[in-house]
Amino acid sequence: MSDSAPLPIDTFLPYMRDVVRCEQSLRELNLMWRMIEASAKMNCPVEAKTILPTMAATRAGFNRLEQELVTSLVTEKVGNVLDEIGTKAQYVIDIVVRNLYERTADVGFLATDRELCAFVAGMHDDADAIRLRLRAYRNKYTVYDEIILLDTEGNVLVQIDESSPLEGSTDPLIRQTLMAEGYVETFRATDLRPLKKQALIYSRRMLHSDTGVAVGVLCLCFHFEEELAGIFDSHRDADERANMLLLDGNNQVIASADELWIPVGATVPVNRSASPRLMVYGGREYLVRTISAEAYQGYMGPPGWQGQVMIPVDVAFHGSSSNALASLDPSVADGLLSHARSFCPPLFEIMTAADTIRRVVWNGQVMTAGQHGELLKLKTILDQISETGMRSNELFSQSIRDLYETVLASSLRDSEFVSHLLVDLLDRNLYERSDDCRWWALTPELRNALASEEKDHEAIASITAILAYINRLYTVYTRIFVYDSEGRIIASTNPMEDGVPVIGTMIDATTLSSVMALRSEQDYYVSPFAPTPLYGNRPTYIYHAAIRDPHRESTVVGGIGIVFDSEPEFSAMLRGALADKSDMTALFIDRSGRVISSTDPTRPVGAQLDIDPKLLAAANGSSASRIVIHDDHYAIMGCTVSNGYREFKVSDGYREDVLAVVFDTFGEVRERSSAVNREDTVLETDVTASGGTEYASFFIDGMLLALPAAHVLEALPASEVSPVSMGGRPERVGVLALQRYGENRQFVWVFDLRHLMRGAPAHIENSSQVIIVRHDGQDIGLLVDELHGVPEFQASQIKPTPFAGNADGLLVKQVIQANGGRLLIQALDVAQLYACLKDPSLPTVLNVTDVNRLTDMAFDADLLEKAA
Repeated sequence: MSDSAPLPIDTFLPYMRDVVRCEQSLRELNLMWRMIEASAKMNCPVEAKTILPTMAATRAGFNRLEQELVTSLVTEKVGNVLDEIGTKAQYVIDIVVRNLYERTADVGFLATDRELCAFVAGMHDDADAIRLRLRAYRNKYTVYDEIILLDTEGNVLVQIDESSPLEGSTDPLIRQTLMAEGYVETFRATDLRPLKKQALIYSRRMLHSDTGVAVGVLCLCFHFEEELAGIFDSHRDADERANMLLLDGNNQVIASADELWIPVGATVPVNRSASPRLMVYGGREYLVRTISAEAYQGYMGPPGWQGQVMIPVDVAFHGSSSNALASLDPSVADGLLSHARSFCPPLFEIMTAADTIRRVVWNGQVMTAGQHGELLKLKTILDQISETGMRSNELFSQSIRDLYETVLASSLRDSEFVSHLLVDLLDRNLYERSDDCRWWALTPELRNALASEEKDHEAIASITAILAYINRLYTVYTRIFVYDSEGRIIASTNPMEDGVPVIGTMIDATTLSSVMALRSEQDYYVSPFAPTPLYGNRPTYIYHAAIRDPHRESTVVGGIGIVFDSEPEFSAMLRGALADKSDMTALFIDRSGRVISSTDPTRPVGAQLDIDPKLLAAANGSSASRIVIHDDHYAIMGCTVSNGYREFKVSDGYREDVLAVVFDTFGEVRERSSAVNREDTVLETDVTASGGTEYASFFIDGMLLALPAAHVLEALPASEVSPVSMGGRPERVGVLALQRYGENRQFVWVFDLRHLMRGAPAHIENSSQVIIVRHDGQDIGLLVDELHGVPEFQASQIKPTPFAGNADGLLVKQVIQANGGRLLIQALDVAQLYACLKDPSLPTVLNVTDVNRLTDMAFDADLLEKAA
């Protein structure tokens, strides 16, 4: 959101049930901490002295979270909705502008048609033949619902819409067009379209072929209502919670997806700055996004036109839940959740707070382990913390997942919508190509020249000039060429390719036979997307149409080919749809998974995309989105199969399915073991038992392990580890300051326990902790994945491992049978652990000077390594 004004949280909060639940859970936790702190101060102030500062810091943190977290979540959800409707508003205006850009080229070309100009100039009076010619044009360019030829006085010479007969017009656009060098764009009520409230007309003056004097006006009337209805029908959300609009420069509605809701002609509030504020229309509050047109090929569209989407605030945050996390493998879901910091910063704050609570309780339980007397009071308090915290964390965890689901659901919808837009843009663009080749094949000069047995230099020059004129108007083609009935190219724009002449070369036999077999002027042929010498041996589509004998329609005398500039055009579609979404990549692929275009440099054109075969076989027009692992990253993938546009790929006999695939990445894959389900590790305690041994338990790579609590001092967050890269043992990851020593800080070496036991390094994540262990007066830190608890076990529950007979070198020599034997906890042998980690070259106690020296050594080593 671009507006810097404070967000009115209380305005939006009543519409966000999941945020309200989160707020309630935060208040419960805050209250719990206040009660714990007060109980500790009253019942055991001396014993709780070491833990009270941490408890006070945690309470202060919750005070901050209560104020800031809800604000962050509301801001994110409002921003999420504004982004979503802003994307749709952008697409409304972008599709319209791209479509109308083609109209500006059409009117420029058709107004110079020699047959039409000769008729308007009075050089012949065969109105029926001209009407047939205009209808032939309309049959190809079906976006027009009327084509009119007028003289300089506004008298109608020919029109094709018989339902709205005209004799003449007094519209000022006629005089304006006669005075203009280029096209004139008009959108309003006009007597040229008397049955419509408003019409979009592209007009251009027509000149006498000999004198160059203006002799009349051509009007192409765009089928505006039908086109906008198609856009709205294709891209409006299925739940119809929002309304899509097209506005003019006065903020007046000129097209509405639901006219009963917001009618054409209404003036609506606009929000071009993406401000997170509510706007009122018709007595209802809305979130609004308004997007002005951006230039496409230099064309801005009709002046002031804007795309807008309006969604009522009472339904804006009620999108259906995706249940995406529940459908994933638990290890993938956990890995995805581990990226909360980048994926959703407020959720990261919640998870960090939950880890803080767990660590404080765990440390208190360690401190009271084996103690008697007054410390038992603190232990009782800690037990209550643990029990209450467990119940609160269940609510907490559900809030986290609910909020995550909201973010995922939005991302899934967005990626699917972008892929849908992409195939729509592609089909709309290529529809124009099929129109162009068929219409240009009807050019009389081309038909006469190819039908003639003698193709002299003058005739070839005339053809070349016509092709060059067309190519200047239609810049999406790198080459337009004409070939004879034997397939030999006789004229072409850009006549050289890589230094080799194109003129005189032959088109391939498959293309020639296909063009020669085309049955009518409505038929066309498209070469497969493959490398061609006519496009620098790069892959593209070439559209072909048959050129027919002017006197015998059944006789094909040659063909015209137009080489689509696919590389920049497809790339522009992909990048334009992604806009500023830096974590997104997009591709066009065919039904086999072969890449047609891509924003991913690792998957160039022609590469193969590894994708679910079910998606490759999906029905035309279908869309899907899912969470996948893509290039070792978690990603949301959206995929849509093309469905054609108007008659193109629908009823014209041409089939060339293209799929748009979009990936939105959320961080690298992190190995998360599902060997132990956290719910299965809740311990069943016997409150009547006594005389047991307490163990500090924790997780490593999904396994539950434990150390005798008598050897454990405390746990500290892994984020405080200072890396020291000196070489030596790969398990040694850095040093950590011990907080209990105050200003006279001491440091311990930190070892990666996972690396030591499994041979693979751990990923330091939000929940990672360092357990400080003491043996024979020497302290070390052990990096673990997550803390568990400090339970007490009876001697009968502690059993030797199956390998106890040969256990001298093993770290795990005993197994604790908990929960009636259903849960096994591996107990680490502290003496063996220290023996494994012993390194006589390192000091056992580190102070600030030692750490600075080691850091300097590591820095020098890094420099030497880079120099080498």
